[in-house]
Amino acid sequence: MKLKDILEGCLFTDGDWIESKDQDANGDIRLIQLSDIGDGYFVNKSKKFINEETARKLRCTFLRKDDILIARMPDPLGRACLFPFEENNKYITAVDVCILRPNDKCNNRYLQYCLNSPEIRSIINRQKTGTTRERITRKKLGELEIPFPSLKVQQKIVDILDTADILRLNNKTLLIKYDTLAQSIFLEMFGDPVKNEKGWKLENLKKITSKIGSGSTPSGGKDAYHEEGISLIRSLNIHDNFFKMKDLAFIDERQANKLKNVSLEKNDVLINITGASVARSTIVPDELLPARVNQHVSILRPKSSILNSVFLLHLLISPNSKAKLLGVSSQGGATREAITKDQLENFEIILPSIALQKQFAEKIALIEQQKELAKQELKESEDLFNCLLQKAFKGELV
Repeated sequence: MKLKDILEGCLFTDGDWIESKDQDANGDIRLIQLSDIGDGYFVNKSKKFINEETARKLRCTFLRKDDILIARMPDPLGRACLFPFEENNKYITAVDVCILRPNDKCNNRYLQYCLNSPEIRSIINRQKTGTTRERITRKKLGELEIPFPSLKVQQKIVDILDTADILRLNNKTLLIKYDTLAQSIFLEMFGDPVKNEKGWKLENLKKITSKIGSGSTPSGGKDAYHEEGISLIRSLNIHDNFFKMKDLAFIDERQANKLKNVSLEKNDVLINITGASVARSTIVPDELLPARVNQHVSILRPKSSILNSVFLLHLLISPNSKAKLLGVSSQGGATREAITKDQLENFEIILPSIALQKQFAEKIALIEQQKELAKQELKESEDLFNCLLQKAFKGELV
């Protein structure tokens, strides 16, 4: 049954077009954004508001608890979640988020699970438009074919998927706890790296690294990439203390030779220097070497006798250092966030003894071992969940 037919007579609309001039930091009505829409869960991240007068003037659509929100832009495109908050007339959403409010013939959680299924996700990716800013229209969402059994069967499917989802979420939570533990160990050993209550020596990165620099995109852009070859690391691959292999680009030897000045080495720290992901940082995985970076990613190569890569990474992703970097990226009122090479070179950090840095790195290595086990358990639980989801979509689960 087409989604638009399931929602016949129900609310099925895009969010509101809210410009910067419409926003009010002291407003009472929160603007839910794309960044709040997780893949099956609400992220609760944004902090933008408008006032009641503006909401009335723009005739905004107010959200209700358990509304289904679909992100019409990546990542991933078409992800859906339920809106969790009780208060009415206190929340609206951006125009690139679609609002679904089914009637009592449809279980909202069932519909959310269907929308996030691999089958629907695959269809959405085929229906997307745009190149630099991919999106899916509400009209095309309405044409999606959704299995629509009786409400009783929907509830049975939801009960099974909820159980599998809890297992998956527990494994995700464990990974978050390991990251929190690593952060706690850093603070215990070194204190706040910005406030520097422990009185460590301070140095700028230029003096304690042997290389700081970014690359470029080969002529031809995406069309110049290959199915295999030498890895070209882009900002979308860089996440805090995590390297995302998905959409890793490859270039040939000829292209790589033109970027030999940004050839990566073991233990290089990578940091995003432009765009919405500015200041995200991780260490290059050994298995990707040799590799290059494009113009949106900078290499930080510590002088190993005085600066440890693991220490530097965890310093950069610590909350206050991250805030400091983000402050640097927005200096001068630029419309696009960016960190220049000069700003990186002059970025001042604490510098404890290399012996203490190595002690910290050893503790982090133990945590990373446990994280790898948790990641495997997470993969298994996600595989189980996706298998059940596929069966539910095909009508084979109950």
